[in-house]
Amino acid sequence: MRGLTLGYLVRRLGMFFLTIWLGATIIFIVPRLAPGDPVAAMVTRLQAQSGYVEGSAEMIEAWRARFGLDGPIYVQYVNYLRSVLTFNLGFSLSSFPSRVEEMIAQALPWTVGLLSVATIISFVIGNAIGALLAWRRTPAALRAILPLSFTFTSIPFFMLAILFIYVFAFGLRWFPPFGAYGRGLVKGFNWPFIKSVVEHGVLPAFSIVVASMGFWGLGMRGMMITTDGEDYMILAQAKGLRPARIFWNYGIRNAVLPQFTALALSLGGIVGGSTLVEYVFAYPGMGYLLYQGIVNNDYTLIQGIVFMLIVTTATAVFIIDLLYPFIDPRISYQKR
Repeated sequence: MRGLTLGYLVRRLGMFFLTIWLGATIIFIVPRLAPGDPVAAMVTRLQAQSGYVEGSAEMIEAWRARFGLDGPIYVQYVNYLRSVLTFNLGFSLSSFPSRVEEMIAQALPWTVGLLSVATIISFVIGNAIGALLAWRRTPAALRAILPLSFTFTSIPFFMLAILFIYVFAFGLRWFPPFGAYGRGLVKGFNWPFIKSVVEHGVLPAFSIVVASMGFWGLGMRGMMITTDGEDYMILAQAKGLRPARIFWNYGIRNAVLPQFTALALSLGGIVGGSTLVEYVFAYPGMGYLLYQGIVNNDYTLIQGIVFMLIVTTATAVFIIDLLYPFIDPRISYQKR
């Protein structure tokens, strides 16, 4: 493989597994630092709903044993590592007898479908705007208009989400305000269901795109400025190449490499969902599921979601690191 060595591949694999182990260990420790007992909290919620739960003390002990929370911390840790290595994430504490992997499997497609499309659209639009702002041949009128697209960059996603709900859902009534699809529809590849999913996904995706494309644009603008005075740009201009070819093949191609690294991290982190946006729109994705796990002090659900996030992010970084020599021939991991 061009630019890669076996020694580097082995080191990166070692770093990959070390990252996952450290991340899994941290997410095992952090929820247990929070005050309170999740099983006792679950029984308390039952008491609040029914007014009285007979044998609550015995129930707490039985449920602690059922979820493996009655043993020493090191025994819990070993059992936890054994479970995550086999992706057997156990039962949800707050939604028993639902299993964590089943809950993730239901929420993951919604998040991947929404955030992957929103991230890629934001990446493409933001980088195009940033490159045009840094390109000397961009018309002055266009250069004056483009910065307006960065106006909403400083506004958090969830604030834009609330604004868009007010304007486009309750004001203009163009899109539905909440949920992922309409009531009474049959899930599947049928036109009414697909149409409803797209309509419900427009506002969440739009809020993410509008709020995040400015970050891509500012980063790309800075990278394009640094490439403007490079020798290969001067040579391309001296050869009389068309400005469009210089812009795309020499400017953007060399400036976009760091942006691909950020894109890989963003796509890897999609599994975690956009918690606040999904919460505002009541969108049944991973972010909304994580919020429910945090509110209910659900150790197993939190650990399962964050572990999936760690694995996907580490995998994305690992893959993009190996692809660098193919994206840019100047990068090589071979010793010289």
